[in-house]
Amino acid sequence: MAIKKSAAKPVGKSAVNSAPKSAKRAGLPAAGAVTAMGLSLKPWTTVLRRARGAEARSGSRCFLFAFAHRDVKVLKKTFTGHLNAWQLKSMLESEAESLTFQGSQGPIWILLGPSREKLKLTSSGLEKSGVARFRDLAGTSLAGVLSAERDKLVIELHGLSKTEQAAVITGLEIANYSFREAVSDPGKKRRLRPQLLAKEIDLNEDEIQAAGKLGFAVNLARHYTNLPAGALNPKTYAESVEQIFAGSKSVKVEVWEGERLTAERMGLLQAVGGAASEGPRLVHVKYRPQSSSGRAPVAIVGKGVTFDSGGLDLKPSSGMRFMKKDMGGSAAAVALAKWAELTQLKLPLDIYMSLAENAVGRNSFRPGDVLVARSGTRVEISNTDAEGRLVLADALDVAINQKGSDLPSAVIDIATLTGAIKVGLGADIAGLFCNDEHLATVLCDSGLATGDLMWRMPLYQPYRTQLKSHFAEMVNSSEISFGGAITAALFLESFVGQIPWAHLDIYAWKDLPAGAWTESGGSGQSVLALSRALSHMAEEK
Repeated sequence: MAIKKSAAKPVGKSAVNSAPKSAKRAGLPAAGAVTAMGLSLKPWTTVLRRARGAEARSGSRCFLFAFAHRDVKVLKKTFTGHLNAWQLKSMLESEAESLTFQGSQGPIWILLGPSREKLKLTSSGLEKSGVARFRDLAGTSLAGVLSAERDKLVIELHGLSKTEQAAVITGLEIANYSFREAVSDPGKKRRLRPQLLAKEIDLNEDEIQAAGKLGFAVNLARHYTNLPAGALNPKTYAESVEQIFAGSKSVKVEVWEGERLTAERMGLLQAVGGAASEGPRLVHVKYRPQSSSGRAPVAIVGKGVTFDSGGLDLKPSSGMRFMKKDMGGSAAAVALAKWAELTQLKLPLDIYMSLAENAVGRNSFRPGDVLVARSGTRVEISNTDAEGRLVLADALDVAINQKGSDLPSAVIDIATLTGAIKVGLGADIAGLFCNDEHLATVLCDSGLATGDLMWRMPLYQPYRTQLKSHFAEMVNSSEISFGGAITAALFLESFVGQIPWAHLDIYAWKDLPAGAWTESGGSGQSVLALSRALSHMAEEK
């Protein structure tokens, strides 16, 4: 069935300049300019540029140095005039990757990487890339840099590859995010102005800006994930997405709700979101750059369950504590759309965000119910807490049934889908399920290169027998406790047809601060890996 297009809702001045009532109740501010529910849309590192001559030697300064190799001659030459003899001796003898000194010209942070060795996938595990190392080291240093209360941060990089140089900027931008600061003082400007020394820097101005915009995209996903469910529901989420793309020349936003969802037969999505005070939405963010040359788009589908109580199969309180993060896949998806717009990615994208709150109420769907998906597939509900695959299934059907030039060349879904994948891979590594070898290779390589890791998991077809139903074509959840991530992926595979498809089962959360992520909370998982993968796809012939 062809998808009938309806005009996106106009965004009025009042919608832009005032927070929704639910946001105000949750303590979020009414911003005077467009924000992503409190987060400024302007990256801090936008002011970063290449400094030349006396410009870099003026003002109240602190310094950030990064070295790919521990070359004694280079280190001695660089820090003559900065460090005294005992400081220099201490630096040369240290095996630490990050050092701090009070230098004669201002506070100094020194990042010492082992080498520019490429990350390789080995039989023993995953190694950390130089890109991930320098991003995390730079991010970790930012708290100290800001506490120095200087006017200018002078950044000097020695021997780093271009991707590692960019990673330093990205790490600073990621580390600059603070949820409490964002919602208490939207658009706050840092007094500190970062500058790159012109020497030793291979990045041009566009590449410098792109590195900061990538860090901002990660933070955008983190911010949406951090928002309390009392503020972020399907209605306010959809409105915020409309706002952040309002006036864009390359992006159009369309929202389906109510009667439109019924007309489109989105039975699974409507069932999951039927008991909530705000009904479900499907948000379509259509990105079309001028330079795409008629290429087929890549579709990205994000799970957007703004809060997951488990439904009538209610979660225990410990399992419900952080279920505001159950929309982390959709947060990554909209962040990728914003990144593509900011950097003018030369590849068209269709982003689908399937938004619902899995609540308990008189309209809750029940175990034993038989629901009809948009595809026509009849699904028996085995467990109402296996709702993510339901909202994704209807959105996947929309994605693969576009017509003509809008038919996607590949579909990638991102979802906080199963606890089973976290049991197997932990919080930092996404589970990758894919029906296409080339797509799987691109995604895995991108994860390795960026440190946004994923691991290929099997689409083991014999497990499909666990999804058989006596009353419908399939059940939504296996009664067998083992292999839950695989059976969930097999369920989704039933809705993608023959199009190359990948499913990323993510955690989307940092339980503790780590590296450039200086706060626990939303992580923006998969944004770094997919941004690199999409850039690679844009360059493919």
